[in-house]
Amino acid sequence: MQLAEPIAASWKASLDLGFERRGDRTVLAARRHDGPLVVQKPLYPEGGEVCHAIVVHPPAGIAGGDELELRARAAAGAHALLTTPGAGKWYRSAGPWAAQRLRFDVAGALEWLPQETIVFCGARARLDTEVRLAADARYLGWEILCLGRTGSGEKFARGEMRLSTRVFRDDKLLWLERGRLEGGGALLDSPAGLQGRTVCATLIAAGADFDLAACRAIEDVAVTQLPGVLVARYLGDSSEQAKRLFARLWAVLRPALFGREAAEPRIWRT
Repeated sequence: MQLAEPIAASWKASLDLGFERRGDRTVLAARRHDGPLVVQKPLYPEGGEVCHAIVVHPPAGIAGGDELELRARAAAGAHALLTTPGAGKWYRSAGPWAAQRLRFDVAGALEWLPQETIVFCGARARLDTEVRLAADARYLGWEILCLGRTGSGEKFARGEMRLSTRVFRDDKLLWLERGRLEGGGALLDSPAGLQGRTVCATLIAAGADFDLAACRAIEDVAVTQLPGVLVARYLGDSSEQAKRLFARLWAVLRPALFGREAAEPRIWRT
């Protein structure tokens, strides 16, 4: 008799962070987690005004049935920068969906700068992001998706990736985007889709007027200014190039948005 293949237990994890301004410092005033999603100690490579935090998911990847939720709040006057220690991974699923939900409530300033996410062939993944901005809040965030493990010759031939992003200012919708990428689907190779490329990335910034000429001078990045929000796109075959180009764009946007030069998190170089 053939035994059934064991089913791995799924992870349910949440992390809730609250940043506040106290004197001349931004502090991590609230931190609550459930399951394997944590944040390392607050870091201050730029001085006390900006609190850097590294969000860590110890299992290192998201499998079918896993559900992760990250919530972060930046109060008025607070400035937080969140990043991750390495590439995220969405593993192949035998059927169940995996989900990651991001919820950012910003009255001050928040930067969400994760490293790239690798979507394995056969993954079934939902990525949902909601950003709610107060009247004077400032925000910059990006997402870099790698479809398939191209370094080992794997293509995104099976599975599905569903994406939803919403940005509000004082409860008024500024940006809404939904996407559905089917493994092996026509959209992956279509001239109106990904054109056979394996890496797609989006950067969103809101809260200032930007120098569009300087932004558009960065090659291989398409930049669009809409009412209340700037959107930048990368489409190519290299996550390293996507991150490098977005870092250059971040260096252009950050002085206008946050009044300070770009300070690359040290974890990106480890």
